[in-house]
Amino acid sequence: MRSKVEIKELTKVKEYLNELSELLINVVEEGASIGFLPPISNQEAKKYWETVLCPEVVLLVAKVGNQIAGSVQVHLSTKQNGGHRAEIAKLMTHPDFRRMGIGRLLMEEAEAVAKQESRSLIVLDTREGDASNYLYGSLGYIQGGSIPKYARSASGELDATIIYYKNI
Repeated sequence: MRSKVEIKELTKVKEYLNELSELLINVVEEGASIGFLPPISNQEAKKYWETVLCPEVVLLVAKVGNQIAGSVQVHLSTKQNGGHRAEIAKLMTHPDFRRMGIGRLLMEEAEAVAKQESRSLIVLDTREGDASNYLYGSLGYIQGGSIPKYARSASGELDATIIYYKNI
């Protein structure tokens, strides 16, 4: 499967707006903790994607054939004391393409982007208990700690988030 996946950087979202919106809606409906709660409207999803790109954000997508199967963002710190770090945000894999290594491929490319941008530290956070915790651990990310009651889930409960980092 890995050979059929193409990872590419998007510099414009307009051409992919419908697919990106569908991806966001599907992963949120499946319970992903990426800042949105279900139900999320197509209009809300489109509005989000229309505002994602800026000079300090690199948007990567995974394509299988002609379909977007996942995405991840690399946020390059612009702070004077943070030019050495990047943050991974909103790693998403479409439910139809899970367990195929797409998340891993996106993370590997995100790390390559960070290195290319002369970043030596990557940070990220994810909901405690999510499958993504296993992925990040398998990629060498180290738990830096947790914050209890960080984000509200669809059920209304407040879930903890785990902070990860990796020196590259």
